Amino acid sequence: MAQHDPRLIILAGGISSRMKIPATTRIGDELEMQAADRTKGMIGVGADGRPFLDYLLYYAREAGLREVLLVIGERDHAVRPYYGERDRGNVFHGLSISYAVQSIPPGRVKPLGTGDALYQALSARPDWAGGDFIVCNSDNLYSIRAFTKLLRDGAPNSLIDYDRSGLEFDEKRIAQFGVTKKDAEGYLLEIIEKPPAEQLEKLRDRDGTLRISMNIFRLQYNMVFAFLQECPIHPVRQEKELVAAVTRMAQELPRSVKALPLKEHVPDLTYQGDIPAVQKFIGKNFPVSLWEQGRTH
Repeated sequence: MAQHDPRLIILAGGISSRMKIPATTRIGDELEMQAADRTKGMIGVGADGRPFLDYLLYYAREAGLREVLLVIGERDHAVRPYYGERDRGNVFHGLSISYAVQSIPPGRVKPLGTGDALYQALSARPDWAGGDFIVCNSDNLYSIRAFTKLLRDGAPNSLIDYDRSGLEFDEKRIAQFGVTKKDAEGYLLEIIEKPPAEQLEKLRDRDGTLRISMNIFRLQYNMVFAFLQECPIHPVRQEKELVAAVTRMAQELPRSVKALPLKEHVPDLTYQGDIPAVQKFIGKNFPVSLWEQGRTH
């Protein structure tokens, strides 16, 4: 088994305009207030108001990750009071939690995207240079299995390559995810946003499977840093996107990013309407006591 640093970066500094859109079905006054005011990972979807991020951290810990760097926004008021006020080394159920603050550039009202978030995180942790880490979103509930596959793979960098048919979303939602294009040995060539239907057929794996990225990667600090630094701004969204930096790295450094196939659903917390489904998943798959359970303490 490959030996990788048990480090995780969670991107939790974005301002979610989509989560502020009211759902067609009421979710309750308290959750509506949280959806309008908090970063998505801190919305209390669990028992007794436990935040979504707790469940992601629980899965990460059970997979063997130990050091967590949370990228938070300048105006955050929910993450630090819950996980610890110190910049580094907050002890939380067997995890060491630290922070990097994603600053907002002058002239903008929101952060500059996921590529910029990771760049600012790595800039804040030069002591991680020479090692690697897993990075993921704060609003997807990635499984122990996904984290474990990334930790065990021997390629320089890797991503989880999800089978689209395993995701329990409607087709319109699934079409928003980037489709992966690989070489014959499964190394990433490109992550393609919203490809047209005629192009989709050419992107199928040999077995006919269409696979997508849901923004969970294991990356080498020294390999990805320059690509993040030089990441272009998306012409429409006006943000620097992590997928663009990873794609450029895969193209300029061939066979550097391995796509690891996995078929399973990934609960997503993008809209207020996602909250009931996430609550149902949590109720079915997690103990109420949560941190008192599990293999490690």
